[in-house]
Amino acid sequence: MRKDAVQNRERLLRAARQLFADRGLDVPLDEIARVAGVSIGTLYNRFPTRDALVEAVFADRRATVADLAERALAADDAWDGFAGFLTGVCELQAADLGYNDLAARTAPVDGDRGPALMIEIVERAQRAGTLRGDVTLTDLAFVIWGVAATIAATRQTAPGAWRRHLALMLDGLRAGAARPLPGPPMSAGQAGAALRDC
Repeated sequence: MRKDAVQNRERLLRAARQLFADRGLDVPLDEIARVAGVSIGTLYNRFPTRDALVEAVFADRRATVADLAERALAADDAWDGFAGFLTGVCELQAADLGYNDLAARTAPVDGDRGPALMIEIVERAQRAGTLRGDVTLTDLAFVIWGVAATIAATRQTAPGAWRRHLALMLDGLRAGAARPLPGPPMSAGQAGAALRDC
């Protein structure tokens, strides 16, 4: 790319990061272009769809989640790794409304290395006997979704309320608290459709 094209792309990414973090993913694209100091046509030349812009803005967050997962797998205690991973993801969500929106709308299935690492975290804690054996990755998608909704609802009035919500859910995920669940887990396709429709 030419130097001016690279600069425009960086301006767009900076503006989108800030606006998404402050207001969520539904910020109008023309406002992102205006804050970046470029035309809407320039935005569409660099990012033909909103999804392409979102993917570029949050690529670093996906890498951070993968790093959190690798740290969780390296933890001496499988439960501490599992709980620390979920807490770290939720901290990212609480710090950035855009990422919170993305986490709430995306089921952790197929794709980058994050979901595969999450499966390892879950299976490790289950093998250790600390995480209930019937928990699936799609179940965890709804833990993340629940925390995302709490973050969005309490951000202005009680910004740390999500930590209490997560602690309650973590206690329910412990093997010692397990009781038979009332039905089978959702399939990855069902979970993905449900989250996209939120």
